[in-house]
Amino acid sequence: MTFNSMLFAVFFAVVVPLHFLTPPRLRWCLLLPASYFFYMCWRPEYGILILITTTVDYCCALQIARTDRRSVRKLFLIVSVVADLGMLFSFKYFNFVTDSLRSVGLYLDVPIEIPHLNVLLPVGISFYTFQSMSYTIDVYRGQMQPERHFGLYALYVSFFPQLVAGPIERGTHLLPQFRQTFKFDAARAWSGLQLMGWGLFKKVVIADRLAIYVNSVYNNVPEHGGPSYLLATYFFAFQIYCDFSGYSDIAIGAARVMGFDLMQNFRRPYFATTIVDFWRRWHISLSTWLRDYLYIPLGGNRLGVPRMYLNLMITMLLGGVWHGAAWTFVIWGTLQGVMLCVSKLTLPARDRLVERLGLPAGLVRAIRVFVTFHLVCLSWVFFRSNTVQDSFHILTHLATGWPQPFLDVPTMAYGSLGLLVLLAVQLLQTRGPVQEMLARQVLPVRWGVCAFILFAIVLFGVDGKTQFIYFQF
Repeated sequence: MTFNSMLFAVFFAVVVPLHFLTPPRLRWCLLLPASYFFYMCWRPEYGILILITTTVDYCCALQIARTDRRSVRKLFLIVSVVADLGMLFSFKYFNFVTDSLRSVGLYLDVPIEIPHLNVLLPVGISFYTFQSMSYTIDVYRGQMQPERHFGLYALYVSFFPQLVAGPIERGTHLLPQFRQTFKFDAARAWSGLQLMGWGLFKKVVIADRLAIYVNSVYNNVPEHGGPSYLLATYFFAFQIYCDFSGYSDIAIGAARVMGFDLMQNFRRPYFATTIVDFWRRWHISLSTWLRDYLYIPLGGNRLGVPRMYLNLMITMLLGGVWHGAAWTFVIWGTLQGVMLCVSKLTLPARDRLVERLGLPAGLVRAIRVFVTFHLVCLSWVFFRSNTVQDSFHILTHLATGWPQPFLDVPTMAYGSLGLLVLLAVQLLQTRGPVQEMLARQVLPVRWGVCAFILFAIVLFGVDGKTQFIYFQF
């Protein structure tokens, strides 16, 4: 069941009224089965996996809280983390590792026989695994008390709006909300529905439209040339942003309709002035997770400058691997790590140069945004390519095929119109929340904007019920 399907529209229209008609203390009895139904619509077996993860982490957290003995607490933390990562490795990385070992063995003329697991990657396993694992770690650190109500904890792991593609929530933020009493708030519900509509617009009108061109080029790399590679890469930059942030908007909006608050996941990332700034704006729930549960435990910046850069490289490499079991993601994560390190290393010198030249602040910001965006686009080549060979073919053939790009006029026209709307909204966001600005307008303007979004979805949206990109992660 995807957010851009009629099934979800019916599902949501049924769950929301029942949610508010149910006594607050029993609402978990509705939301938990609804969340499992939502998830099991892909494959019923998926429900077993998420239940195993939930049960193991729930029990381990209780055992951690029952004793002050450090060795026992650490033992149950290790059990929890090993179980979570073991599940993730088995379904997501086992075949990648074994295939890589076979390739090495073939190169060395040493036969390596390891069975291949014929299993489908469970949708959203990386998201709910990280969410559940962070809870156990927080209990171990003493940052929160364990949730003793199994039903509420199970709902925390499986809450349907953000289950399959985030935001990756924290127990300290989401779990207490399940005990709060929410009455229906028409203004809040309307705000949530607006955000859901905007997210759906970004998904079906922009992302899915641009995907037609991107897939035509990236799935047939040898048949194209430099201008097509550039255009497809620019389009992919906005495709992945609109696809993923669109999902986050729908998730946050759906939760808001029901009275819940999910964390912000994107903040105009292509307006970033450095790579460091980009990661403060892009997939915020993952970048902060990696910071809190990987970078800081590795030592962060407390152990000297060389170790700080090493920790950054390790964090971004593992962040790349989190996205997918392929060498393209390994290279993408490594490249992001290198760019982060270079950005931090050179920023003081760049600031001194700007001060010495006396350049206007607006010009400096524009240059930095331009450079950062193109560095990110460079990394997107590896992220989107089907193989490492395709990535390097694209980068080494950018000078070929000029000036004759592959043209798909309808796709490019509709996609470009959607991008203009996106740009206008994001420029408005520099002045404050757009929803608040819209709320201050007269009624015809408010309804006109909403009608425009709705009709754009119906008239220009791609009706293919395509999955969101991050479902594969």
